[in-house]
Amino acid sequence: MNGILPLWKPKGMTSFDCVAKCRRYFNTKKVGHTGTLDPEVEGVLPICIGSATKIVPFLTDTKKIYIGTVALGSATETEDATGNVIAQKEVVHMPGEAEIETVLEKFQGVITQIPPMYSAVKVNGKKLYEYARANEEVERPVREVFIHDIHLLAIDEDKNSFDLFVECSKGTYIRTLCVDIGKELGYPAHMFKLERTKTGSFSKKNTVTFAMIEEAADNNEQEKLLSPLLEGLSHLVHQEVDDALRARIKNGQKLSISEAPETNNPFVFTNNEEVLAIYGQHPDKPDQIKPIRVF
Repeated sequence: MNGILPLWKPKGMTSFDCVAKCRRYFNTKKVGHTGTLDPEVEGVLPICIGSATKIVPFLTDTKKIYIGTVALGSATETEDATGNVIAQKEVVHMPGEAEIETVLEKFQGVITQIPPMYSAVKVNGKKLYEYARANEEVERPVREVFIHDIHLLAIDEDKNSFDLFVECSKGTYIRTLCVDIGKELGYPAHMFKLERTKTGSFSKKNTVTFAMIEEAADNNEQEKLLSPLLEGLSHLVHQEVDDALRARIKNGQKLSISEAPETNNPFVFTNNEEVLAIYGQHPDKPDQIKPIRVF
């Protein structure tokens, strides 16, 4: 079986837990996820099965959409609601819509983030959460991410919190975003709740749950739940080719730049909606393109 499982990851499971479970349901070791979600976060987590694992880095490198809740008045060591409180400040006056929107405008476009200590980012070959658990301090790398859209959804004055819509690049820590927004508003803050509603072309409305997967497995119909590779590559430029060129592409041959579409990014060769390969510019020969992945 080959394809993409548009999984709705439940709370309480790590992304690797989901991969391990899918290996059992689909009876294969060739399973990979496309972007880590914290255990307490639920949402869209496309899982690549079989030959679809070849596109994991390309599907990971897509826009993500989140609905999150910022809680003002307290900061935690994990930057979410699961951690111990490390700072507090009474919210005497809850910021209004105009004030929050003005602050959110500062987070549009390219921003820098320092990853949370309780994260899987590696420093000197060791994950940050391993340093945190050992009470060891380490300098964290500053990273650039891109916020395509961020806006206010609702304010809950009783809970000193507000909901956000965020469309962002891969690698964005919404926990850190919530903390930084709180600082701009003058309060310690943390991410109270988060849901990922879209990854690339996969959205909440077309996801499947583990209950649905289990039922399909009982009837030996798991393959019906899989989306085609093309859906996971919808963000890349596609070039349809004829049967003659199809054979050369399937053999992984280098081709002339004249065969490529006008793009500086990797692109997809297709034939009758079949994904043949992902190609890109040859690093040493500007007049050629070469395969990155062949299917």
